[in-house]
Amino acid sequence: MVALRRAAISWRANRLFRILTAKARSRISIASALAYAHAHAFHALAIMRDGHVIEEAYAEAVDADTPHALYSGTKSFWGIAALAAQADGILRLDERVAATVPDWERDEWKRHVTLRQLLQLTAGIGFGGLGSAVPTYSKALSVTLKHEPGSTFTHGGIALQIFGAVLARKLAARKRTPHEYLQERILDPIGLRVDRWRTLSDGTQPLPTGAFVSAREWLKFGRFLCDRHDEFAACFRGSAVNTRYGLCFWLGIEGAPSDLAYASGAGGQALYVVPSLRTVVVHFGGSSSFKHAVFVRRLFGP
Repeated sequence: MVALRRAAISWRANRLFRILTAKARSRISIASALAYAHAHAFHALAIMRDGHVIEEAYAEAVDADTPHALYSGTKSFWGIAALAAQADGILRLDERVAATVPDWERDEWKRHVTLRQLLQLTAGIGFGGLGSAVPTYSKALSVTLKHEPGSTFTHGGIALQIFGAVLARKLAARKRTPHEYLQERILDPIGLRVDRWRTLSDGTQPLPTGAFVSAREWLKFGRFLCDRHDEFAACFRGSAVNTRYGLCFWLGIEGAPSDLAYASGAGGQALYVVPSLRTVVVHFGGSSSFKHAVFVRRLFGP
């Protein structure tokens, strides 16, 4: 009996040691990642684990509730919205754009483009359509393809605007815009408040960019992705053309947990999600020199 008690005490002591050691390593990794962020126009860092904020740091005049431009990080909402719309019977990811936009039937390449290819950025559209160059829906639909659909990955914003044009037409009968659908179907249920959206010249709001969200609010979206990861698993599978990009999410960084996925915006905006660790990280910055791979390896390194 004494031997059993000693064994139990020893087991608890070893377990406590492992927990404390892991926490110490985590603190060191956070400090290392934060040091890197500070060297690259740091604005904010917030880390959530198991639904609780465990670390926050902010630059001067910035706090947890200060809205920040997500830039291309805005794309992260639309792969999720697309899967929700598919579940609601509004669209199918593998349907052709031409089924909703008949003019596309007349083009040899355009007639084959699917909604999935638009979200995976493999529809054959050339680079462009970001920042101040985001086109309206009508201009996006008139674009000339640069490559055969499904053959090339090209980052840009035009594909998301074409997806937005299709979704807008499908939602017209419901008297909803894509952004209203996103808000009601995804953001309201998780209590996420977007401070504001950009507005284009025709009065519509863009899909590939334009959301202003605080660090604490974007964390809510990351927690939702952790909680519902299996439901939205299609967002986190790459294409045959680019295995590192799913439906509006970047996938995988060497030296990081294998299930890491992230949204990325110009200047170092990022939402990193690691479901296996129940961990979500938001980073805001203002420098094009910020590198996700360096930051992530520091954060999740040994």
